[in-house]
Amino acid sequence: MATKAAENTNAPETAPDAVVVRFAGDSGDGMQLTGGQFTMSTALAGNDLATFPDFPAEIRAPQGTLFGVSAFQINFGSRSINTAGDAPDVLVAMNPAALKVNLAALKPGGLVIIDTGEFTKRNLDKAKYDVSPLDDDSLAKYDVLAFDISELTIEAVKPFGLGNKDALRSKNMWTLGLALWMFDRERGPVEDWLKSKFKSKPEIADANIAALNAGHAYGETAELSGPLKQLSVPPVPAEPGLYRTITGAEAVSLGLVAGAQLAELPMFFGGYPITPASAILHHLVRLKEYDVTTFQAEDEIAAICAAIGASYAGSLGITSSSGPGIALKGEAMGLAIMTELPLVIVNSQRGGPSTGLPTKTEQSDLYQAVYGRNGDAPMPVVSCRSPGDAFEAAIEACRIAVEYMTPVMLLTDGYIANAAEPWAVPDPDTFTPFPAKFLEKKNGPDDTLLPYKRDEKGARPWIKPGTPDLMHRIGGIEKQVDTGHIDYAPENHQAMTDARVAKVAGVKVPDQELSAGKAGGKLAVVGWGSTYGPIHQAVNRSIAKGMDVSHIHVRHICPMPANLGELLKGYDKVLVPEMNTGQFKTILRDAFLVDAQPLTKTSGQPFTIAELEAAIEGALS
Repeated sequence: MATKAAENTNAPETAPDAVVVRFAGDSGDGMQLTGGQFTMSTALAGNDLATFPDFPAEIRAPQGTLFGVSAFQINFGSRSINTAGDAPDVLVAMNPAALKVNLAALKPGGLVIIDTGEFTKRNLDKAKYDVSPLDDDSLAKYDVLAFDISELTIEAVKPFGLGNKDALRSKNMWTLGLALWMFDRERGPVEDWLKSKFKSKPEIADANIAALNAGHAYGETAELSGPLKQLSVPPVPAEPGLYRTITGAEAVSLGLVAGAQLAELPMFFGGYPITPASAILHHLVRLKEYDVTTFQAEDEIAAICAAIGASYAGSLGITSSSGPGIALKGEAMGLAIMTELPLVIVNSQRGGPSTGLPTKTEQSDLYQAVYGRNGDAPMPVVSCRSPGDAFEAAIEACRIAVEYMTPVMLLTDGYIANAAEPWAVPDPDTFTPFPAKFLEKKNGPDDTLLPYKRDEKGARPWIKPGTPDLMHRIGGIEKQVDTGHIDYAPENHQAMTDARVAKVAGVKVPDQELSAGKAGGKLAVVGWGSTYGPIHQAVNRSIAKGMDVSHIHVRHICPMPANLGELLKGYDKVLVPEMNTGQFKTILRDAFLVDAQPLTKTSGQPFTIAELEAAIEGALS
């Protein structure tokens, strides 16, 4: 990015096979919207991509402060992209606070674009700068393009009669226009989106389009001898098919609907707003035509209890939350385990404990998912590894819940929920249906009903209320074997506890496959959830350097694949990177007696590829 600008008459230069761009500004500057529209344009250009929205928890932090900085990073290229990138090649800093918070991440020699109009004494003080970085040598190791974006935006929208305050709301569109020019992107889709978004206020749409075009024109016409130039990133080779960008929250929502359809059941979703899980409710509300009922409850407990009631009535009950809400749902999860009803609980993990880091990512709810209920209350746990993978993981959670008459927890996290990637829309015919079966006649000897008589999978029958002659009672008190009557007898509780444990342990899951490398060797890097991208890239880079390392990524946390223990014992060392203090490491040691070594991180930020490469090298040295 550090070469002299190409003449305007030249064709765009070909960029590296991947570029990382970070937009950063105040939480009111529209950085997430800017990033989202740049992502859409990048996907339409045929590039592979991964994004990482990073925003504050405060609804509206004081303007210009360090803790109010919002950022959006996108890694895109002409090759396979698995992460949002370690360090940006380009940083767009809309104010001093955004520069200070994000500059350290920028690659040496990278390009930083600065809005000088925001570098006032007041804003510098808020960002705790004693001297403006534009006036000292703190930016010497970067290419700097500094100009007054604020003033240029005001000039661009002046014909529309907007005051300065309203005009500056279009500043993100001016910046987006410049970014679209830099990477040879079309403006048409963004213009269409603006016209649709502001359909009732066409003057606002026109002002934003004018700002977008002005930013693009600045890149086209400015006589710059500095680092700005136009780069063309070729599309990535891809199999023919229908593609779209998708976030993890969207993929989970679509996967849950698909799972209910494959089970031939109506779907009921009970939820309560909580970051970052709320987006699932927002998406499902728009899918009512697929026999989806959504219910925003007054609290977390009501949300899951309503979902349990829906499952009792013959729907597929689903609920969703993040760590604090999952804690509140704990007693009702035990009720679903005791009643043995199908239920899917989506946990979009975030930094904790308590309120913790609402908008940051973490994997610290694994113990909660596997162990976090009173009594011996086992529950299948499934995790998704990326936004696109969340679709199939959600279907898998629905399958297990319906086939085994059990609640299932689906683990995602803030990174997966908010991040986006291209997704090849699958052919529905490739998925095997798992239609739910309801008991319609008495199943016991002498014309008796046995609501807890188990099939070959250990599942009890599902009985719709109102089915003639099949009146039965379920609840949270221990049930008698087969009959379901209340029974406190010691031998009965032992038998029922064993049956519930055996049912979950017997859930059929696919054998564990390798994500990279070979079976057996010096080192296996074992991950789960959203660590997939950086682990996969780091392992592949290490293999290319001649290192003996493999990547194993686990989707089924409970029960784990039957071959996983033997697979792990084929390696001299096992390294487990996870964004907690070592929870999956402990589960692996407990299950397979392997000397798994932890690599932990709880900063609220995902692992970088460089961190994992260094850990692999250290483990093998």
